Amino acid sequence: MTKPSAPKRYLPTSPFKVPVAPPPKQFAVGDQVTHDMYGLGRVIGIEDGIAALVDFGSARERILSPYAKMSKL
Repeated sequence: MTKPSAPKRYLPTSPFKVPVAPPPKQFAVGDQVTHDMYGLGRVIGIEDGIAALVDFGSARERILSPYAKMSKL
């Protein structure tokens, strides 16, 4: 099966609930985070809504929003 190229449209009269998108993740300087690829790190900088600069000990990485692989501890 293939994935549809366009998102589904929901009619206002539909008896089914519209899926709710989760709110975007917010990080602050000093937050301890974990990343699927880089591991444990600490946020050292924030670019408003664009990226987070994270120190993972051996490397500093700029992680772009929506932060799919990163979560706050």
